[in-house]
Amino acid sequence: MLKNNPVLTKLLAFFGISALLGALGAGMLLPAGMLAGAASQVGTEMLDQLPAELNEEPLSIPSVILDQDGQEIATFYAEDRTPVDLEDISQHMIDAIIAIEDERFYDHAGVDGQGLARAVVHNVTSDTQQGASTLTQQYVNNVLVNYQNLNGLRTTVSGTKQIPDKIREMKLAVAIEKEMSKDEILEGYLNIVLFSGRTYGVESAARYFFNKSAAELTIPESALLAGLVQSPNALNPENNPESATHRRNLVLGNMRNQGFITEEEYEEAVASEIKLDMNPLPSGCYYAKDGFEYFCDYIQRLILADPAFGPDRESRQRMLDRSGLEITTTLDSDLQKAAVETARRNVPAGENEGIGSSIVTVQQNTGNIKTMAQNTKYEVGEDLGNGETSLNFNVDKDWGGGQGFQLGSTLKPFVAMAWIGSGKSMRDRVDASRNNYDGARFPAYCLPGGHARIGSDGWRPKNAIADMHKPMRMDYGLYWSINTATIAAAYNTDLCAITDITDAAGITDAENNEGLDPSNPSFVLGAYNVSPLTMASAYSTLGSGGTYCEPRAIESIVDADGNEYTVPPIQCSPGALNPENIKELNNTLTALASKRISQGELDFPIAGKTGTNNFESSTWFIGYTSELSTASWVGNYLGNGPDYTLKGKNIGGRYFQDAWGSLIAGPMWVDFMKVAGPKYGTDAFPKFDGPTGDPSQYGGGSSSSSNSNSNSNSNSNSDSGSNSDSSDESSNNDSDDSDSSGNDD
Repeated sequence: MLKNNPVLTKLLAFFGISALLGALGAGMLLPAGMLAGAASQVGTEMLDQLPAELNEEPLSIPSVILDQDGQEIATFYAEDRTPVDLEDISQHMIDAIIAIEDERFYDHAGVDGQGLARAVVHNVTSDTQQGASTLTQQYVNNVLVNYQNLNGLRTTVSGTKQIPDKIREMKLAVAIEKEMSKDEILEGYLNIVLFSGRTYGVESAARYFFNKSAAELTIPESALLAGLVQSPNALNPENNPESATHRRNLVLGNMRNQGFITEEEYEEAVASEIKLDMNPLPSGCYYAKDGFEYFCDYIQRLILADPAFGPDRESRQRMLDRSGLEITTTLDSDLQKAAVETARRNVPAGENEGIGSSIVTVQQNTGNIKTMAQNTKYEVGEDLGNGETSLNFNVDKDWGGGQGFQLGSTLKPFVAMAWIGSGKSMRDRVDASRNNYDGARFPAYCLPGGHARIGSDGWRPKNAIADMHKPMRMDYGLYWSINTATIAAAYNTDLCAITDITDAAGITDAENNEGLDPSNPSFVLGAYNVSPLTMASAYSTLGSGGTYCEPRAIESIVDADGNEYTVPPIQCSPGALNPENIKELNNTLTALASKRISQGELDFPIAGKTGTNNFESSTWFIGYTSELSTASWVGNYLGNGPDYTLKGKNIGGRYFQDAWGSLIAGPMWVDFMKVAGPKYGTDAFPKFDGPTGDPSQYGGGSSSSSNSNSNSNSNSNSDSGSNSDSSDESSNNDSDDSDSSGNDD
């Protein structure tokens, strides 16, 4: 009956509102004679059951990601809002909003009885609807909406209101007027109200439409913005200029009629054209600073995975979008710009399908990430062009990366660390002549039986340089990245001692976060897929003299109220690797980096190792100074097989008959370090006190090893880690396949 009788519905609404008016205050709103005694009693009971206090929350405002120096990288928001004091808002804007929304604002106590009575009568007797909400009521309504949005509740008080909603709003408005001054209410309203789309508050609206502050708004600009609050989308001047102009002129007429502007000012304002200077605030990583998008994505994923910001992903995203977080990161913008430019110049995105490059840098003794760059354009979706991807080459799968990239020879320094840790010297000789390990048993103290056995398929590794199948010193084998030398070293130490070292240096599979498996000896040639960030951190253990630090991207997080959130602290493990063993290893890695990679272009101490996988689809140079460790990677991010090789490609204006780490990733690393090295300092590495020589020269060496398993079960707890030279060596393409041939760069 009620649904089908609109006249009856209006009459009931009239009597309900009348009852409320009587309860709100005799004589303040309507003459007492208009109210029936019973209705007044009902209204009083209704009000007594409603809360008299408004649940206020901090305004929903954008969060920002900042670099180490406080420069903005990206913004996140659900509502673009910048709260300002009333004194920082143009008086024209204040006058305009009062003129159009609540001309009796300074005369009522929260609810305008005259206006409400007029609206009720109009709505009962007319087919059109007329509102009567005061600015105070509108403020209450917006505060309730803000509360629900911040707490993930369904919004029920916006849009078409039911009588209980209206009653609650009115009671709260009266209560608010007792607690806040008129100026405080005006300030709150102008900071909370919606003006367009996701633009809230007059300061953001002024910037969005006119690219100026709220304090600078002119009369016609103020009138335009004041007119928008009635219907922000329908009256948007960008999409509906005629409707917006009509509404603006209505506001101007009210301002004139109420004495806020003169007739002359009115005539001039209505005759003016709407001149917009649109300046929307970007939101999200897609709109981050150019070249910083992938790092932004990494930061966002870190926050969404952290229970400190909410019990689930949805609540954490809501906090990021609404809580005004100031997220200060470890990123060095100057180095990041240099890394991005270097990655793009050396490997132009889209030049070859699927070929990418990345440069990631961590700081020694802190783990702080200083760069996270790659050559591609950050794009999200399925229909992507060549050179476009959302895949972050630098990180593990859990953080937006893929399955990682095969390490190639970059793992060899860690084998050398185990060799040294077992009591041998880099000047000792290994029998690199052996290239048949069919049925061989490699010592592995942590495995059942104490060994890992090559299966029936056998393993016959190869070297890229044919005449390198001969006995040689360990340092010579590492310098030239000889596969058979590394395998012989592993055969004469212990596979589990090697994985103890890789574990201590934080090396894990990019896809499953598990450490390297010693049961398959081919891992020593770099068959595993690992992320560049993981390897930069592993090599920083060598550059720091044995201290491994977890990679770290966030320095601090503070919300709009100044509350600080707990972020991962610097987490370092001094002595993770043996510093004396690193000194001996560095004699080889410094020679390799200086002679084979820098070739005189860098005038400060460096160390590192190259790497190239089978089919030459992934190339590396990972190097370090005394302060920074940087992984430089160039490869095909679409796959590892022969169809994805870099051989025979023109890359960055150069043709590569062979695609080795020393030829591609190495020079890119040198270009970047010309900027990075001097900024952070480049002290000399501590010198090894024992016997050393030129590792690039063949000859000499003692015969402490001849593939006899002489130290087969040495659990080298003396840790180790090392840096790898990129002589383009490659190993088993499949970490489960023990038949690895290899490119021994």
